[in-house]
Amino acid sequence: MSVQFVDTILHFKHLLAIKPMTIQHNMALVVDEGKIIDLVASHEIPFTYRAADEQFFDNHLVMPGLINTHGHAAMSLLRGYADDLALQTWLNDHIWPAESQFVSAAFVELGTELAMAEMLMTGTTCFSDMYFFPDAAAEAVDRVGMRAQIAATIFDFPCNWGSGPDDYLSKARNMAEDLKDHELISFAIAPHAPYTVNDENFAKAKSFADEFKIPLQVHLHETQQEVDDAVNDSGVRPLNRLIDNHFIDASSQLVHMTALNDGDIEAVAELGASVLTCPRSNLKLASGMCPTQTLLNADINVAIGTDGAASNNALDMFSELQYVALTAKIKHQNPEAISAQSALQMATINGAKALGIDEVCGSLEKGKSADIIAIDMSGIDLQPCFNLIAELVYSQVGHRVTDVWVAGKRLVRAKQLETIDDKNLRERVAVFTEQALTKTTSD
Repeated sequence: MSVQFVDTILHFKHLLAIKPMTIQHNMALVVDEGKIIDLVASHEIPFTYRAADEQFFDNHLVMPGLINTHGHAAMSLLRGYADDLALQTWLNDHIWPAESQFVSAAFVELGTELAMAEMLMTGTTCFSDMYFFPDAAAEAVDRVGMRAQIAATIFDFPCNWGSGPDDYLSKARNMAEDLKDHELISFAIAPHAPYTVNDENFAKAKSFADEFKIPLQVHLHETQQEVDDAVNDSGVRPLNRLIDNHFIDASSQLVHMTALNDGDIEAVAELGASVLTCPRSNLKLASGMCPTQTLLNADINVAIGTDGAASNNALDMFSELQYVALTAKIKHQNPEAISAQSALQMATINGAKALGIDEVCGSLEKGKSADIIAIDMSGIDLQPCFNLIAELVYSQVGHRVTDVWVAGKRLVRAKQLETIDDKNLRERVAVFTEQALTKTTSD
């Protein structure tokens, strides 16, 4: 039997491939040119593969990196800026004024880097970002080496990033062209919400999405108030408005979706769009709880996002998938709603499907990208362990992530960031914080 030479061989005590949703023991991942080329029992490696880089993780579980399908990465710089407020008060009286005051390309570059540091350290390898100055976010992502979907935000009104919807779309066009062949960064268009984007501009955004064959992401049915206001104003629920006007389709990403009736769920199932739930943010803003189990029962693809750190206040996807399981049990008054297995699927392969990259990542399979995380399961807080899958969901394991790879490149090594200068990042964030506090106090 011939021996094949490869880039990297990683041995783990436990392996969770997601497909299948079973734990395998004493397994090795064989990685070459950024892709998984084999998953084999460790004892078979000497007869089949050789690598210059061969490592052994005796206490660890390996699994696909988590996929954060919705957030506003740069808002990490507004973490704790406004808390304990209703959504519209939080937005109108605090966040939007702060963004008008602070947001710039430099703000977005710094905030995105801060967000990526937190996400990488807690096991996220891919994220979707909906925010201003998406070109600055993309530059930061490219430098760090994460996988991401960058979604250019569209409003009816001007903001720091541009003069209005036509300007946003013009800038988005340049980005779509620049990113079309990027290995790790995909592009999307993001009309913010039905209450901030009129039909004319929604139509332009959908036409843009169709032209470039990219997804459209939108905040939708985030609160019951949003739905009630739309019905009072027009007699039409926001979801129906978007469907009736053909603004959304099977590739669309519908964020939040807490205020749904049976007709809404049936309509989304028929449409084939994905729902992106953000449980911690929705809880903090008292927006409501997405009926996740009912959506899954209707064969709707449901994935998980953190939302921004200004409304969460963390970007730890392991915490998020714990919340998605726990809130579902209360929402549905059923302890069997959203099992640990379902939660893990939502945070991995479902997220990849929502972003249109399930052929690339979301599970550990031959031919897929080596987007993987290693979790040290030896901590005293994880003992005893009778069910590793349940432990990943119902215990706190984000802080137990020790190593992270994206496309085979190691971005976190033994709990140390490899492509982000931690010290420099902290110093830059401290400077921004001091300037923001000074400006806010003087105003």
